[in-house]
Amino acid sequence: MSIKSSKGFALFEVLVAVVVLSVGLLGLAGLQVTGQRNNHSAYLRSQAVFFAYDMVDRMRANMQGVTAGDYNSISGIPADPGCISAGCTPAQLAQYDAHQWNTLMAQELPLGQGTVEGPGVGAMVGPGNEITVTVMWDDDHSGGGAAACGAGGLKCLTVSVNL
Repeated sequence: MSIKSSKGFALFEVLVAVVVLSVGLLGLAGLQVTGQRNNHSAYLRSQAVFFAYDMVDRMRANMQGVTAGDYNSISGIPADPGCISAGCTPAQLAQYDAHQWNTLMAQELPLGQGTVEGPGVGAMVGPGNEITVTVMWDDDHSGGGAAACGAGGLKCLTVSVNL
């Protein structure tokens, strides 16, 4: 190659190198965004596990309320019975637990909400009489506002226990 025909060739090589480097850096940026999204999703899932076992622990602390069926069919945020400082009955404590649990979930998880399904009033909690705690949240921040698992982008974590 003569000197005349190689003029501008080094500049072209630099341009190609810059384009290749730019494509590589864009790929790395995409990987970082995906990693951050997955990390946040894992954080929300760990929070959901915490909330599910928080309700299980609350029920273990109030077995009279569980046996009476006061924890059956919890959903939404009930009114605070205002009895904590004066002393609560098992039913009031169950209402307070539901109030506090769903209030905290609404604050900590995007569209966070929870439900508890029990074996029924007066049923002995044991084999075959499981209590199911479900925590739902909007993992992809779509803002669908659905109230059922899988609907509107809601992720669900379900824990079934025998107390």
